[in-house]
Amino acid sequence: MTVIAASATAADATALEHLLGSDQVLRDPESLERYRHDDAEWADSTAPLAVVLARSPDDVVTAVRWAAAAGLRVVPRGAGTGLSGGANAMADSIVVSLERMNRVLEVNTDERYAVTEPGVINDALRAAVAEHGLWYPPDPASSAISTIGGNVATNAGGICCVKYGVTRDYVLGMTVVLADGSVVELGRRTAKGVAGYDLTGLMVGSEGTLGIVVSVTVRLLPLAGRDERAVIGYFPSLTAAGDAVAAISRAGIVPAALEIVDRTCLRAVDDWMHLGLPADVDTLLLARVDERGAAGDEIADQVADVFAEAGGTDVERATDPGDIDRLFQARRLAYPALERLGPVLTEDICVPRSAVPEMLRRIQVTADAQDVTIANIAHAGDGNLHPLIIAPEGDDAAKARAKTAFDQIVADCLALGGTVTGEHGVGLLKLPGLRVELGDRVLAMHRSVKDALDPAGTLNPGKAF
Repeated sequence: MTVIAASATAADATALEHLLGSDQVLRDPESLERYRHDDAEWADSTAPLAVVLARSPDDVVTAVRWAAAAGLRVVPRGAGTGLSGGANAMADSIVVSLERMNRVLEVNTDERYAVTEPGVINDALRAAVAEHGLWYPPDPASSAISTIGGNVATNAGGICCVKYGVTRDYVLGMTVVLADGSVVELGRRTAKGVAGYDLTGLMVGSEGTLGIVVSVTVRLLPLAGRDERAVIGYFPSLTAAGDAVAAISRAGIVPAALEIVDRTCLRAVDDWMHLGLPADVDTLLLARVDERGAAGDEIADQVADVFAEAGGTDVERATDPGDIDRLFQARRLAYPALERLGPVLTEDICVPRSAVPEMLRRIQVTADAQDVTIANIAHAGDGNLHPLIIAPEGDDAAKARAKTAFDQIVADCLALGGTVTGEHGVGLLKLPGLRVELGDRVLAMHRSVKDALDPAGTLNPGKAF
């Protein structure tokens, strides 16, 4: 545990308390340790000098201006649920937490948009707009605990993104605090608009390296008009389930969701939550179809046929909302269930849908070669795979093998034409793979953008590229 020594930096932190108030600036060792890193515990981190609990855009401006003048770094943070180290603190840094900025500011039913502060939990926003008959589609598996600001920072996807898209597809505009403490309004609230460069799109997925988002305007869809049904199939292997995914894509079928959950995840979830999940299956493939009436029935039948032809057994359709929610709950709970078994190193690769079977095969080869347990969940419908590498607590040799497996999975993903991250962000964990993926010239373009907006490197330096 790092404790602030009596030094110039400690005196600086006292000055920050005078600016914002002691109730908004945390300096005690326990708090500094709690805010030291996000859920990417495998990535490097250092206890920050202080934690600012911002309540307003003005608080963020004050903290950024103060840090810039003091020559310190600023690490923006939402709920701390990130899995790549994007919110990990570093030497000579303060963490600016946005968790208290948690109000939905406006819901416009005529124009179908909402304005929200960054600390609003994803599910809370969805519930708030549902009261107005509207729907915010992006739904990361962490939707019950992750914030809209964090979703914007990583361009989060989710279970229904195969049909409805990712966070960037729904962000119309935002208010951003830049590295010098100035505040800018980006984007629009109109249905269309092409004025200037797409700076809103640039900020989405920038992981807090270009600015700190203090409000977001998101596009909404009507809540009515969907008629959900699920198709469930059990497969003898991961690769067989991958074959079904590739066949769904070849057939031109676009389900609202298409998720893989392997036996390790199913067992971990059921041992924890006792949902009555099947105990004797290798891999579950779960599709959701939401077209209304006969059209939806026809698509569900097509999905079921593909499942059966690819080797799925006990293929069945579910229309009861409770049954559908129970199965998708198993998918959402997979990661926290596995965390109960030991430290988890989470991958977030995305490959072409046709390459899903081969990538799943290579993951299994890597697990055997490195003698590690790799559980698998996936947003399979868009090729976004999440191999979860588990190492027993305190087993340094297993942790080293897990890291080797992590690097091999990234290399195999790139060899198959994939990308090192589909939705979790680069953070710190994916930096080596990103450099291979982008190459020197494109990395230089990234640095040029960073230098233009943050020449002193104040905002989250060393992250994302």
